[in-house]
Amino acid sequence: MKKRIGCLHVHHSNIEYMERAFGPYEVELIHFVEPGLIYRVSHDESFTMEAAQAKVKEQIEWIDKCGVDAILITCTNYIALLQEMSISTPIIKIDEPFFAFVCDYPGSQVLVFTNPATVNGTMERLNQFAASRGKILEIDVQVAEGAFSLIMQGDQDGYNREVSNFILELIEKGAPMISVGQLSMADAALQVSGDKNVVIGNLLDTLVYYIEKELRLDRKSNIFREISTGSLKSGDRKMVNDEN
Repeated sequence: MKKRIGCLHVHHSNIEYMERAFGPYEVELIHFVEPGLIYRVSHDESFTMEAAQAKVKEQIEWIDKCGVDAILITCTNYIALLQEMSISTPIIKIDEPFFAFVCDYPGSQVLVFTNPATVNGTMERLNQFAASRGKILEIDVQVAEGAFSLIMQGDQDGYNREVSNFILELIEKGAPMISVGQLSMADAALQVSGDKNVVIGNLLDTLVYYIEKELRLDRKSNIFREISTGSLKSGDRKMVNDEN
């Protein structure tokens, strides 16, 4: 049976990532994009934390009433504002499957970002998550300076090249396990992972693996036809290969 997931985004660019990642599955994604809340939190001093939390609660309740099997929040700022809610629909936070992946790795790691503004918040949540599991992490945080400005200018290809090159430099320097801490970096991570036959941790792979298991998603029956005709994109192809 096809499942329905309500996805709450702060930016429309996340829609493509989700549609592509879940393309091989019998699932319908219903997208809700709300950039205004984060703008008000960042720019309106009169907009209180309580008001922001109430708005997130309102959005989640609205999505819940749309008959979805699960609610996925793809914005870490939204996740930080989320309070406990009394709804039966599962709420999936995009970073928690990734955090579990990072916590399960036994040695030192490198975690790469492009947006310096996301580092502190992500690391704070990651350390809290690790502490709840009794884990102490050895993480070297690296920021690919200058890359984020490219994606803000709409240069996705240039952004992916910068991120790929940064990861490749880390590999050449003998870096241990490498992961990327932003959804926008997933394409570059998957590209390097395929080219170099190495594991690069990313939010997209860990999210798909988690949701497939938790919601018991079925794969589309025509998946092999799509592979043979070349209609699957690289991210989908990698997930199919990993399954076999």
